[in-house]
Parts: sequence; structure tokens; C-alpha cells
Amino acid sequence: MKRILSVLLCLTMLLGMGSALAGGTPLELTMYFPVNVGGSAAALIEKMTADFNAQNPDIKVLPVYTGNYDDTVTKIQTAIQGGNPPDLFVSLATQRFTMASTKMAMPLDDLIAADPDGAAFVDDFIDGFMLDSYVEGAIYSIPFQRSTMVMYYNKDAFQEVGLDPQAPPKNWVEMVDYAQKLTNDKRWGVGLALNSGSAQWAFTGFSLQNCTNEVGLMSADGKEIYFNTPENVEALQLWLDLQNKYEVMAPGIVQWTDLPTQFLAGQVAMIYHTTGNLTNIRNNADFDFGVAFLPAGRQYGAPTGGGNFYITNGISEERQQAAWKYIRFMCSTENAAQWSIDTGYVATRESAYETDLLKNYYADFPAALVAYEQLPYAQPELTTYSAAEMWRILNDNIQAAVTGEMTAEEALQTAQEQGEELLYDFQ
Repeated sequence: MKRILSVLLCLTMLLGMGSALAGGTPLELTMYFPVNVGGSAAALIEKMTADFNAQNPDIKVLPVYTGNYDDTVTKIQTAIQGGNPPDLFVSLATQRFTMASTKMAMPLDDLIAADPDGAAFVDDFIDGFMLDSYVEGAIYSIPFQRSTMVMYYNKDAFQEVGLDPQAPPKNWVEMVDYAQKLTNDKRWGVGLALNSGSAQWAFTGFSLQNCTNEVGLMSADGKEIYFNTPENVEALQLWLDLQNKYEVMAPGIVQWTDLPTQFLAGQVAMIYHTTGNLTNIRNNADFDFGVAFLPAGRQYGAPTGGGNFYITNGISEERQQAAWKYIRFMCSTENAAQWSIDTGYVATRESAYETDLLKNYYADFPAALVAYEQLPYAQPELTTYSAAEMWRILNDNIQAAVTGEMTAEEALQTAQEQGEELLYDFQ
């Protein structure tokens, strides 16, 4: 009997040692993430992840920087096809229909329901950002590095030409007038990104500013587009006029990544750009600058954009739970506040605005609050099924208008026809 007990004790000890060894080897997760703004966002994600790993020794998340948003989607697809997908990733909120229809990402509702604080966690996100987390009623992503477009303007340049540096343009008419005054041999009055992959974001804003259908470019379910409305043709014509009629914007295809550098160098006085570049501009501008709402057409309007967290479809339940725990950490109230301060992205949770971190930050730097105050006028950028292909259609046709191959009306009519064909199978 004693011998049997001794054997059982030895087995128990061995099993305990095995558990200890297993406990000493953390579950490794791979997380893909893009960076589409200037500054040090990649380093910040790595630091935040290191903090998570330190607090959760049973999990080790390996962050993998995957380039811009387009590069990231390509790398996710390649990894999935190769049988070695990431466990979770950050991708554009506008990719949610594609992520759901291709089953690249999983719905998160069960994880949220199983989390005792899951419903409260989700309810705390700003409505304007949660709008583009849903696909047919299911939640597919959690807002993270979210932004809206704002106007940055050079107050010194304003003062130089007799404009009030505390009074940025409120509407399109004033924007054109100010741009004409600000343009000279060394400086353009205004800058907009017209390159492929960026033009649709800016154009979403102009569409919302000028639309009469309240939705701008597309339906909320991602199955219909409204590119060729008279209001959108008018908006695109304004872009062409800025270059050709008024000559206040650089001719040709202006690059998204070039605009902040040109603004900081004093080569353009006003730029439409992401709030995700706010900290970069603040840290590097050697002149006084301001941040303002996007000028109104018929009304104010701005596009929301940026990336959400997704969990890859088909990973084990253990990995799902670990990925969810990581998302909860990265999107905690305090981290949402600090991330906003460190990057310029808009804090995604209402509770973040009650923290001393953000209250003190806004008291010291009121310009950072502009993006949050503009959110009631903001809606998601162009978002449809087959979003990447739809963006290409709109961007290519806008560029054809910019380069003089088409009129504004021809470009948007062609985009409408091509886009409707793309969406045919989703009707």
C-alpha cells in the first residue's frame, strides 16, 4: 500500500513539474500592424506590447510591423494562404466587409458576451468609431488607431499675408480665398493628397460636406455607391479648380506622405491631413500652427479612418482568449488616452476624456481637441464590399480627372458604372 502511495506521489510530482514547465512557456501570438502616419507609432506599439507581455507572463505577443495598410492586408492574405496566419492584426476599419466575407477575421460577439465586462467595454467606444465595426449586426473589430481628417494651417503665413491667424477658413469659399492670398512663388496655399489609396479618404470628406443625401458616397451596408451625384461632381470639380483655375495647389498627383513634410518646410500653408500626424507636426514645426475643422460646403463633414483590431478566423479558443485579452489591454482607457497623446490619433473611448491625462493634455494643447469636437460631423470613409477594389476604381478615375484625361463628370460616371459592376454579386 505504501509503495502504491509512493508511486502516486511521484506521479503527482511529475505532473506538477510538467504543469510548471508548461506554465513557464508562454503562449506566443503574432500580431501584424501597419503605420500610415509619420512619427514613432511603430515604436510605441512595441513598447505597449512589451508592457502587456510583462504583465501577462503566460502570453507573449510578437508585434510585426507590416508597412502601410495595403501592405498589411497583402501580408495577412499571404500568411493565411501559407498556413501561418497572424493571430490578430490591425487593419483598416473600412476593410470590415471584406474581412467578414472572405472569413479572414472572426466575429467577436461570443468573446464579448463571455467577458463579464465585455458589453461595458464596447459601449464605452465613441459611436462614430463603432459605426464601422459592424457587419450585418455582428462586431468584427475594435477601434484602435483611429483618426479623422483636420485642417492644419500655418499661423505665421496667415499673419504674413494679413489673415487672422485665429480664424481659419470656415467654408469652401473662404478656403479658396485664403489659398489665393497665401500662394506665392515659394508656397502653395493649400494641399490635398490625390494619390491612389488616399484620394478616397479626402473625397469622402468633401462629399459629406456637399451632399444632400446625408451619406455621401455609399450606403451603410456597403452594397450601394453614389459617386456620380451632382454634388459629388461639384466637389471633384473644386479639386480640379484648385489646381487649374485658381492655381493654389501643386499640379498633378500630390502624395499623402509628402504633405506633412511640405507643410513643415513651409512649402504649403494649409493641408488636409490626418489627426494621426498631430504629434509629429507639433514636435517638428518651427512655426506657429493651428488645427481646424475641415471647411464646410453645404455643411460640415469629415471622414473617419484608421485601423481596428481584428482576430484571425480559425485560431484555437485558447489563442482567441489571449488575443482578446491583448486587445482589452491595448484599448484600455488609460492606454487609449496615452496613445492619443503620443501619436495624435483620436482617443477612441469616452472614458479616456475623463482621465487627468487627456484633461491636462487638452489644457496645455487645445488644438488636440479639435478632432474630437469635429466627430459629430464625421462618418466612415468610403466603405463597401471589395473595398480595396472599390478604392482603386474611385482613385483611378479621380486621377484621370486630375491629369486631364476626363472631366469631373466623366470620371465619376465611369467610377459609378465600374463600382456597380463590382458590387453586383453582393446585391
